[in-house]
Amino acid sequence: MPSQSPARGPVTGGPARSRRTKRRRQLPLLALAGLLGAVLIVWAVLGGSLRGSGSGRTTARARVAARHAAPTSAAVAVAPGPATVRPLEPGPRTRPRWVNPERWSGAPPALLVTHVTTDTQSDVATIAWFRASRTQLALYPGTGNPGTTAADRGPAAVPLGARAGLVATFNSGFYEKDAEAGFYAHGHLYHSMIDGLATVVAYADGKVDIIRWAGGSAPGPGIVMARQNLALLVTGGRPSPLAGILSDWGITWHGSPAVWRSGIGVDANGNLIYAAGPALTVSGLANVMLAAGAVRAMQLDINPEWPILVSFGRPGGLASTLVTPNPNQIPSRFLYPSVKDFFAVYLRSGAAQPQPW
Repeated sequence: MPSQSPARGPVTGGPARSRRTKRRRQLPLLALAGLLGAVLIVWAVLGGSLRGSGSGRTTARARVAARHAAPTSAAVAVAPGPATVRPLEPGPRTRPRWVNPERWSGAPPALLVTHVTTDTQSDVATIAWFRASRTQLALYPGTGNPGTTAADRGPAAVPLGARAGLVATFNSGFYEKDAEAGFYAHGHLYHSMIDGLATVVAYADGKVDIIRWAGGSAPGPGIVMARQNLALLVTGGRPSPLAGILSDWGITWHGSPAVWRSGIGVDANGNLIYAAGPALTVSGLANVMLAAGAVRAMQLDINPEWPILVSFGRPGGLASTLVTPNPNQIPSRFLYPSVKDFFAVYLRSGAAQPQPW
């Protein structure tokens, strides 16, 4: 009888038989462990529920994504900025670029300015855009305009106590002796309002608008400032059909149709726009306002003596800069008493505040 191979071991008992027995016992356990692992994986993918996708529980992947996503409460909606302004004359021109002259006022910018070529002589108009959510407009009487009145004229300058948040100053409209118009500020009606005239209006919530006045002789509740001047220059995003009638827009220097002109408007988002230039016809001013994105606008003062826009490079009314290149003006003009009424723009955060006085 042949001998058995030592490598295989005896028929019964011995190490080989023991190893085979252990492997047979381990197979069901390994299969069970694999099955349990698969179940756990499915459980994790399905969000720990075997009751179907309709359980409404968040999946593991969704929970991971949620942990890495920015919280929705941190999202801040920022209103659109100013319109892209293009040169008004054909040919090789530098595209106007908006610049923030007051970085101290924080972000998003409260004021942006640019300059646009208006004719073939390379005359340039200045445009300023004020962010509605960060600024507040105020109107101040001068020592000579409005005219005779028993109402308090106030400081006739930017009040000292308000200069910490002063963003800009710019000119107002005509003398009332040259063009009858309503004037209301700081609770005083200096001149009765006239229906049909273009009017810049400020409301108690800080909103500013340019409207065709239809509110009677006195402003109603909710209006804190109203200044009228002539007819609307731009309405519905179109120039006034009267823009070609020079006599309807004031007496010009030497009777020239193209003189220093200034205007104020609002864009589709309620932001304020100021524009001025040295050689603008009425239609030219309307076109500048439209190029800046104005949907409604009115003319302010005209001729070299009056148009002016000043920005402030430091808080407190410091580092004043004459933004409009008008050689007849000085940057500090409205920091001391002015004969003519004027506008001031202040920085604000949140709700509007009463006009500084």
